[in-house]
Amino acid sequence: MTDETSHGSSTDANTPFPGLNGRNGQANVMGTGLIGASIGYGLKAAGWQVAGVDLDAATQSEALERGAIDTVGLDPDADLTVVAAPVGVIPDLATRALEETSGVVTDVGSTKAEICQVVDDPRFIGGHPMAGSEQDGIVGARPDLFRDTMWVLTPGETTSERAFATMRAVVRSFGAETIALPADVHDTLVAQVSHVPHLTSAALMNLADDGSVEHRALLRLAAGGFRDMTRISAGRPSIWPDICVANADAIVSALDRLISSLERTRSIVVAGDRAALLAVLDNARTARLNLPVGYGHVEKVAELAVPIPDRPGEIAAIATLAAELDVNILDLSISHSGEGREGVMTLIVDAALSERLIGGLMARKYRPTLRDLE
Repeated sequence: MTDETSHGSSTDANTPFPGLNGRNGQANVMGTGLIGASIGYGLKAAGWQVAGVDLDAATQSEALERGAIDTVGLDPDADLTVVAAPVGVIPDLATRALEETSGVVTDVGSTKAEICQVVDDPRFIGGHPMAGSEQDGIVGARPDLFRDTMWVLTPGETTSERAFATMRAVVRSFGAETIALPADVHDTLVAQVSHVPHLTSAALMNLADDGSVEHRALLRLAAGGFRDMTRISAGRPSIWPDICVANADAIVSALDRLISSLERTRSIVVAGDRAALLAVLDNARTARLNLPVGYGHVEKVAELAVPIPDRPGEIAAIATLAAELDVNILDLSISHSGEGREGVMTLIVDAALSERLIGGLMARKYRPTLRDLE
């Protein structure tokens, strides 16, 4: 935890941007494609004044014309700068933003470890909105793109309270849920649930396309299941080389596991083992039906007060522990002691899950106290 906020700062669920002294926020968006323009729209809807830049002059002008940004340029006094660019250029752009602005800086790259290692600054917090569209570029941008989606934050040991609280509140104002993860854990997980599925979708589509040369009726027979499985291969291909290079180890590991699984399935089919095949399909069906769809409605909340030392990494440690235990932090605030180097982090969580988080905190040598809130 690094102290860049006022004592007793809080992230009220009804406040879309904290710590701005009652005025509307000022933001920069670096990159005004699908995600960047959607963020611009969302920030403007929440009352922010948004400046924007893009390496492509035509895209930048279109963002201004469509109202995704208010002005062209980089506002040095911006409270928040969002780097919405390809993964390969994010470290340089984030470094520039930290040098040329005074506020919080975040990014939206789909790999995090390399970026967070290079851009190690208290004002920077890595981010990854798990959202997209089949429509490419600013044409597909819309202010509700992130509603009911997950937005991963990857706070590091030096991440300031201000950075974490600002991004958490902004994400909530978009109607998205935040989850905090270590950058390397994020990369391992998204390799399995995002990167490899995209590569698999592309492989299936190319396989069908190759077959259609000789059998023109093949693609006409592509029914709903095939179209659902290959839908994501319609996404913009130019972003994927950077992603695959940056997250190569995790992607290769996940591909190896997929190949092994396919080889086992192939052996079952070759052997004509009906029972084994049914078991594979039944297990997959059950797992698919049990996929979580969000935290849902919370009937009762509880307040946890956690004494913490005033040192870097405390916010990241507790937030990532909650994510590992699948406990959503509904709200949080931090009160600093007037003397010494200690404070208290107050967490609002689902009362039904409070004991789970308390156990995890105690295992990490924290001393939380619980209070039910009616």
